Amino acid sequence: MSRLDDELAEAVKEAEAVAVAAPVAPAVQAATKRRNIGLLIGVLAIGSGMLMLVMTSFDGGSGSGSWSRDVDQFVIEKDKMTGRSVRVSGALVKGSLRKRDNPCEYRFELTTVGAKDGPKLPVRYSKCVVPDTFRDVPGMDVLVTANGTLDPAGHFQAAEIMAKCPSKYEMQEMAKNGQKMPHSDTMPSPDTMKF
Repeated sequence: MSRLDDELAEAVKEAEAVAVAAPVAPAVQAATKRRNIGLLIGVLAIGSGMLMLVMTSFDGGSGSGSWSRDVDQFVIEKDKMTGRSVRVSGALVKGSLRKRDNPCEYRFELTTVGAKDGPKLPVRYSKCVVPDTFRDVPGMDVLVTANGTLDPAGHFQAAEIMAKCPSKYEMQEMAKNGQKMPHSDTMPSPDTMKF
């Protein structure tokens, strides 16, 4: 075994002698430094660009970021939310859904989920097409998320609405009770929806 150790020690000495005898050329060192500096500048530029994107996206009122609130939180902070892009979540108030045909607009109220006498937020949605699950269904809370802005008159102008489809368990319970599914043809008559 000692012979193997001797050979290994001799190989290490030779490698060290070659490394000392052939120093790295100054041109190679300069090129490596320039490449490292270029890489550092590139990483810093990408990092600062990402930071600027984050900072401008969540700017108070003019950015593309959106505040997300429940109806009760939104009503409490109503004064500072005027004109800001906001996402409001709540339950559709029973009997409040109305539709106007010319110009096309839906009007309804949202309240806090599960609250019987909670604050109500009047919402206006100026598009003709609503999700299939957006229905005023008797005996079932329809959960709604609306994206939009609050106008100075106190109406929430929704640019987009989403309604939560009931779970399969809720739908099974409705079928047991003989109720129709919320996204079937159970829409109230047009006379009850006019305003």
